[in-house]
Amino acid sequence: MYNLGYACVNMELSYPKEWGNKPKGTERITTNRTMIRKTFDAKGLPYASQLTLQNVLDLEKIIQWNEDHDIKFYRMSSEMFPWASEYQFEQLPDFEAIAASLQRSGELARKYGQRLTYHPGPFNKLTSPKEQVVVNTIKDLEIHGRIMDLLGMPRSPYAKINIHVGAAYGDKPMALGNFNRNFERLSDAVKTRLTVENDDKKSLYSTRELYEEVYRQIGVPIVFDYHHHKFCDGGLREQDALALALSTWGETKPVVHYSQSRCEEHNDNKIRENAHSDSYWTPFNPHGFVFDCMLEAKHKEQALFKMRQLLT
Repeated sequence: MYNLGYACVNMELSYPKEWGNKPKGTERITTNRTMIRKTFDAKGLPYASQLTLQNVLDLEKIIQWNEDHDIKFYRMSSEMFPWASEYQFEQLPDFEAIAASLQRSGELARKYGQRLTYHPGPFNKLTSPKEQVVVNTIKDLEIHGRIMDLLGMPRSPYAKINIHVGAAYGDKPMALGNFNRNFERLSDAVKTRLTVENDDKKSLYSTRELYEEVYRQIGVPIVFDYHHHKFCDGGLREQDALALALSTWGETKPVVHYSQSRCEEHNDNKIRENAHSDSYWTPFNPHGFVFDCMLEAKHKEQALFKMRQLLT
């Protein structure tokens, strides 16, 4: 069985600007309300707390919407707590209400059998030779781990916090060594949930490299990305790279990512070949394996509905 998932934004609930004017009487439901630094400096923790509370309350609504539409897999937004690196959660005036809402979301997700995951941004680089970059990365990953704990999610890759290994800095052995050493600096809230993903550039990390240099060294599972594999295959066929990645998950149901090329979708070779499409026209090939599939198309849950049609 393949649980299909989408990432962060629900198009139908958030009603993006490109859809035109929002129908009267409807609310915009989203979990990524944030603000620029200037606003944070001016309005401070009370406003950050207000936005965070709105975000987490809307997470409850999204989980319920997902259940109503038989969606069992969802990637949460990393922007639920605006400027989270600037304060401790307990400093937020609404923290008790925020924590209670997250607890309800976790209970709801468990009741419905929904899988909640994270994919922190590309600025997270445990490979970096710069200590401050590593410190900032650890801080950001710990924020994600704390939210997972507040949700009551298991400390396992089932509630994955997925990242790319990061840049190679012209020296892959050095960079991978940094990653593995810095992994040990993470708390159990992050270590037990961390996964890594194959890259879309030959100068970075293929599934084979992640298996040999990360999984075999520190046991971090690999999320196989179909689209990225086309650009950085490490000398492996798709089905062989997929099998290798899935073998790293132990008893936990694996996760894969699937997207298609935006330049092919729009028939425009000026668009980067590795850019994600809006929707889908070809289903993924599971090659006989079972996993949860995160769909990384820009039309989010609308693209998920399209994939359902393609798979039937």
